[in-house]
Amino acid sequence: MAKSVGSFIFNAVRGGAVGTSEALPGISGGTVALIVGLYDKLIGGAGHLVSGIKRYVTDVPRGRGGARAQEQFRLVDWSVLVPALIGMACALVLALLLIAPLVEEHTQYAYAVFFGLVLACLWVPYSGSGKPWRAWHYLVALVFAAVAFALTGLPGANLPAHPAVVFLVAAVAICALVLPGVSGSFILVTVGLYVPTKDALENFDLVFIGAFALGAITGLSLFVKLLQFLLENYHHITLVVLTGLMAGSLRALWPWQTEEREILPPTEVPLTVALMVVGFLVVVAAIVYENRKKAQIGTAHEHHSTPVH
Repeated sequence: MAKSVGSFIFNAVRGGAVGTSEALPGISGGTVALIVGLYDKLIGGAGHLVSGIKRYVTDVPRGRGGARAQEQFRLVDWSVLVPALIGMACALVLALLLIAPLVEEHTQYAYAVFFGLVLACLWVPYSGSGKPWRAWHYLVALVFAAVAFALTGLPGANLPAHPAVVFLVAAVAICALVLPGVSGSFILVTVGLYVPTKDALENFDLVFIGAFALGAITGLSLFVKLLQFLLENYHHITLVVLTGLMAGSLRALWPWQTEEREILPPTEVPLTVALMVVGFLVVVAAIVYENRKKAQIGTAHEHHSTPVH
């Protein structure tokens, strides 16, 4: 029981890290999910869940029963997915209400830390496939990095907070949750709905929250299946593309820029650079720890599987 409770808390904390990142403009929840080792579980679990619901909706009314749906549901690692999603939802709301205002007040310093974090995170998808990169892989990554760089440099817009608009924006923004390098909050900032979303949570605006939730569920249901297919069938090139997107998205986290994405001359350079280094080292330490833990598990497995003569 202690082990299951500890596992629940651990996965909830990992989900909380992802949720917190989604509340901060410029930080990708998908990137953090890669760092904390949740990415494959979230994508695979969400994909099987969507397939199960789809089969249940189509099969049961036709009298086929729910066997095919149950088959998909059994493939979901519920012991990881449920606590991770609970932690993610709770942390997202708390971060929007508590942490986001601090980031707005100290944008340059916050972005410096995030820049270092994401820069170090590039190693995760770069090495994630376990295959060597060829020259054309670097070219593909460069193309997608350029696209991400151009998109994150666009000036912000101010879309109306109409339920239909909120629905569509949420459907797009939620895709950032499963796409490393792209921040859902940054998308909201770009279209001018970040502050209205935060205000809606504070004021418990059920119409806004409902439209956002429906859009998020719709977008995630459609996109997660596509990403699951790509990861299962084209794993290496998908990670090449994700690496490029992450690299280009660093433009959004450059500490010296205005709210309209105009680059400014560097100020307070020593402290800002120091914070970049801190963010970089935090991720490096996490990666080293994770690799050592995997090596220890592999060594222990070898010892157990070695026959005794």
